[in-house]
Amino acid sequence: MKIALIAHDAKKKLMQNFCIAYAGILSKHDVYATATTGRLVEEVTGVKIHKLLSGHLGGVQQVGAQIEANELDLVIFLRDPMTENVKDPNPSMILKLCDMHNIPFATNLATAELLILSLDRGDLDWREMYR
Repeated sequence: MKIALIAHDAKKKLMQNFCIAYAGILSKHDVYATATTGRLVEEVTGVKIHKLLSGHLGGVQQVGAQIEANELDLVIFLRDPMTENVKDPNPSMILKLCDMHNIPFATNLATAELLILSLDRGDLDWREMYR
């Protein structure tokens, strides 16, 4: 399965901790991430990350293009709803594309954990047929 990881600046440490906790699961899949998030996750987990551009420099658009091409199976976008940083990417485009293409999408830790555990149990294997 192909997983995309994106995190607002205020959530990057949370993304690192999430990926440390689930490195065993993530290592079995192809993981894509925006540049800084990917670098930070790769440093702490050792999981190979396919790094895209930084989110505000086009990385979010690259994820969007992968969704439109049906190349992703799961998106985790840990967003910070409390601060508006101009350089933080807006998750609404990714949410819309995931809804259009029936791709599971998490914006918070609770949902991300549910999806990653579902992935490990095989509950998302239907994505293989959907492609």
